[in-house]
Amino acid sequence: MNEGLVVYVVSDSIGETGDQVIKAATSQFSDKNLEIRRFPYITEEDQIVEIIQEAKNQKSLIALTMVIPSLRNKIFEEAKKYNIMIVDIMTPVIESLSSILNESPRNEPGLIRKLDEKYFKKVEAIEFAVKYDDGKDPRGLKKADIILLGVSRTSKTPLSMYLAYKNIKAANVPLVPEAPVPNELFEVSAKKIIGLTANPIKLNEIRQERLKALGLRNEANYASMDRIFFELDYAEQLMKKIGCLIIDVSNKAVEESANIILEVMNYNSRGK
Repeated sequence: MNEGLVVYVVSDSIGETGDQVIKAATSQFSDKNLEIRRFPYITEEDQIVEIIQEAKNQKSLIALTMVIPSLRNKIFEEAKKYNIMIVDIMTPVIESLSSILNESPRNEPGLIRKLDEKYFKKVEAIEFAVKYDDGKDPRGLKKADIILLGVSRTSKTPLSMYLAYKNIKAANVPLVPEAPVPNELFEVSAKKIIGLTANPIKLNEIRQERLKALGLRNEANYASMDRIFFELDYAEQLMKKIGCLIIDVSNKAVEESANIILEVMNYNSRGK
């Protein structure tokens, strides 16, 4: 029999919570003759029996992070036969929360990991939107979930960021008649591309406000109606050449335009 203590971390998920708690607790003791054995993804009663049969031959402690009641009851039942001590890490907290919130727990393993994965996916999408904003790197167009095209001040960047918070990797490309668009734009499916346009009068107002914010004169060519008509005509011809959907964002909030894009993406994914 091994004289050192063996702590069995048993979980119906990855077991990271139990592992960290045991490591934190054991750091408070000078006796280092201790081994931690993690048993993740325990989903069958036979697995529990095998763990107990091993633990009974050791000076052992079981640290339990199980949310499935039947499995939790089984391990208590088996451990009791051999007087093996169990520390149930999750249940007291869950029961207290359930009582205070007046709500039954889901009893579903791995939820925190699923939430973490969703969070990191969102962070990745935000970083993508920043990296491939305003046509900075055309290589991102093939990696994007959606590509936004439009002349200046058609909400390309706000839409890209909003979509990123929905876990969508969005790249955007500014359309300027004097600057050729990247070749990569013609190497992706038109279904992945959304053209953004706006009423010229509305665009004129937005651009004038932009010039004021920058301390520039309103007479600048950037905000002239002739220039705006020229840019919009160029953009429309290009979008028609690509064959992409065109959305008029003139009187739409960013959320409204984004919802249209999400609906289009969902429709296209169903059509695959």
